[in-house]
Amino acid sequence: MAIDQDRADEIFAAFGPVRVKRMFSGVGVFVDGRMFALEARDVLYLKSDATTDPDFEREGCEAFSYASAKGRRVVMSYRRAPERLLEDPDEMAEWARRALIVAQAKQKQKRKSAPVSSR
Repeated sequence: MAIDQDRADEIFAAFGPVRVKRMFSGVGVFVDGRMFALEARDVLYLKSDATTDPDFEREGCEAFSYASAKGRRVVMSYRRAPERLLEDPDEMAEWARRALIVAQAKQKQKRKSAPVSSR
């Protein structure tokens, strides 16, 4: 499925403007500097957490994972997007909005847990 900017614009047309950025062996999909989706190995994944995981599980959509340099399996907080979303812009927009909310919440969590430097 290799996502480029034109394909991302098509997939997320009902969601709104997105930007793609090549990353490692895939592509990140961003809104306002927050990555909410990624494409790797020709599969689209959406950001997920405990609030959205059950929806992905009902759809049979597994988490994105990869083998680390040390051979360890790393599971990330992205889930395979249901295939049907690629043909349904309105439903994709709904799932993308939820993925963006998860990404925004994760970023807020990181800010709160970041150590405060003293100067």
